[in-house]
Amino acid sequence: MSVDLAVQKAIRARLVATSAVTDLVPAVSILDRNRAPAPSPSIILGEVQIMDEGDSIKRTRSRVYHTIHVWKVEPSREGVKLINAAIKAAIHAGRLDLGPGLHCADWRVASMRALSDPDGETSHGIVTVNLLVQEVPS
Repeated sequence: MSVDLAVQKAIRARLVATSAVTDLVPAVSILDRNRAPAPSPSIILGEVQIMDEGDSIKRTRSRVYHTIHVWKVEPSREGVKLINAAIKAAIHAGRLDLGPGLHCADWRVASMRALSDPDGETSHGIVTVNLLVQEVPS
């Protein structure tokens, strides 16, 4: 399995297994999808960038930046801030299991943002997760 797909599946599994997250966003609304409108509230697993860490001749370490989008129809940004915080707590709860052949050496929330959508009704949260993934013999 590719590094980015393993990361995406593991992040979703962590989020749907965390009651603090699913108390705010139903597990069926934690999705990888590309169409609008998103359910409200929802967590959409978004863009991924993978970079070679450049510190090994074997090229077995990758830096992964994974974006998570949060959507909620609300009069303020309070709800997306609460969901962002629940995502951060879920990520910091322990090491991420990427399955055989991959090891999550480190991961953290690199940034969180809460924005007002131009439609005037929707709040948009953006959480960027930074991971260091090591390929290991399986």
